[in-house]
Amino acid sequence: MKIARQEARTDMKNRPETGAAAPTFMPLYEQIKTLILRGLQEGEWRPGQAIPSEHDLAGRFRVSQGTVRKAIDELAAEHLLVRRQGKGTFVASHKEPRMQYRFLRLMPLQGEPEYPDSRLLECRRARASSEVARLLELKPGDGVVFLRRILLFKGEPTVADDIYLPGTIFRGLTAEIFNEYRGSLYNLFEMEFGTRMIRADENIRAVPADAEVALLLRVPRGTPLLCVDRVAYSYGDRPVEFRRGMYRTDRHCYRNTLS
Repeated sequence: MKIARQEARTDMKNRPETGAAAPTFMPLYEQIKTLILRGLQEGEWRPGQAIPSEHDLAGRFRVSQGTVRKAIDELAAEHLLVRRQGKGTFVASHKEPRMQYRFLRLMPLQGEPEYPDSRLLECRRARASSEVARLLELKPGDGVVFLRRILLFKGEPTVADDIYLPGTIFRGLTAEIFNEYRGSLYNLFEMEFGTRMIRADENIRAVPADAEVALLLRVPRGTPLLCVDRVAYSYGDRPVEFRRGMYRTDRHCYRNTLS
């Protein structure tokens, strides 16, 4: 993972011919960011573990501390690293309170934000449908792990989730492991299966509750719900989860911050 500083000048004899595409230039801090990301992806530093100091990384990559600091600043802004005053920089983990439910945007219409209880209804092996295969970049018929669960807020069923995971990554996931784990689902994934969710794309639309979902959420059939389709990605933009959540919004709203 050593890198040498690129020269700004291009030797005349190595210039591309007129009309040829110019070489793509990547700033030095972006190169360092890429190398640190590679270390995260390869498991050199695990979730919750401290990474080397800026001084040590600067020596390792043969660049200035300022260059390393800028790379780390970007990774911290992307929630991949966490700076702790007086302690150092750590790999972000879904175990941390502020990260546990980072992707959960359901907020009460009144009162303070609250964390849900999770109740597993089903955990089984299945075959990927064409839709699931496309979203998870699998082949139709490939093995997946299917989870169905309910999220309860103050004991009231509020979200019904159908979750699909690549079978090769989550081969050992069982209902027993799920029920014995104390923490968020994404923390379970990173601690037990070495897979960290770093970003997600969502599509949201309004749908009426069908008979099955209405029973799960204890609402009349036809009740308006939010259908939230999420694909979550790990390092290298690898899709590792597809979930379809049905959200009640009689006591909650879906809140997003735009900036």
